[in-house]
Amino acid sequence: MRLIFGLVLLAGLGLAGFAIHTAQGRFAQYQTALASTQQQIITTTEVLVVRRQLRYGDQLRRNDVRPVAWPADAVPIGAFTKIEEVFPEGEEEFRTVLRVMERDEPLLSVKVTKPGEEGGVAASLTPGMRAFTLQTDVNSGVSGFLRPGDRVDVYWTGSGAGGGVTRLIHANLPLIAIDQQTDEERNAPTIARNITVEVAPDVVAKLAQAQATGRLSLALVGVRDETESAPVEATLEAILGAQQTQEAGKICTVRTRKGAEVVMIRVPCPDE
Repeated sequence: MRLIFGLVLLAGLGLAGFAIHTAQGRFAQYQTALASTQQQIITTTEVLVVRRQLRYGDQLRRNDVRPVAWPADAVPIGAFTKIEEVFPEGEEEFRTVLRVMERDEPLLSVKVTKPGEEGGVAASLTPGMRAFTLQTDVNSGVSGFLRPGDRVDVYWTGSGAGGGVTRLIHANLPLIAIDQQTDEERNAPTIARNITVEVAPDVVAKLAQAQATGRLSLALVGVRDETESAPVEATLEAILGAQQTQEAGKICTVRTRKGAEVVMIRVPCPDE
């Protein structure tokens, strides 16, 4: 009987020791997991997001934004963190949306006008730059595929010292409006009658002179193309060759009399 009691006691002590060892192991795992979780806690700050989808031209008001917790080390550039930054005291309590924003998207300064401003070309101009309008048509190159936000190279064709010449007069001009449309989200193709570009003041005079003295053509620059076209010039002589250019420029006339007046009439030149 004592032997059986002793065996039972030993078995109980063994099970108790095993249970204590297992509990200690689980407790150690729990502490390790808790420490790891504490290390992964992310510091946040408040960022203002929009409550609903907003499209170009919509007015943004106080009830259109709300604060949310945002990772402090990942706040987008230009994001607003306080409602007072969006609607300063004493200012008009609305801004105009310049680009589409989806629900819960951070509100960025580049996507809205200043307080109280309507949307338009003046609101989107970079400080120090000017808006200048160029006349275009379907023969201008890519006028049917342009939209605000694109970039174009502008070529001038006119008469030079040696005859006809085409020259690149400015590269990578950003378009800020097509006709009267400034919405960059517009994708429907249209034949533009006018395009408005953003340029430095000294370029305005160059474009105005080019438009008045010759014909302008446009070349669309790719969205991901960061290169800039080098200066280029093409003359009629370079395209056709000197001999053909001379022949192309030859004019043959005959004299004829109309009453008492002698006039010169242009006629095809005979083959030599």
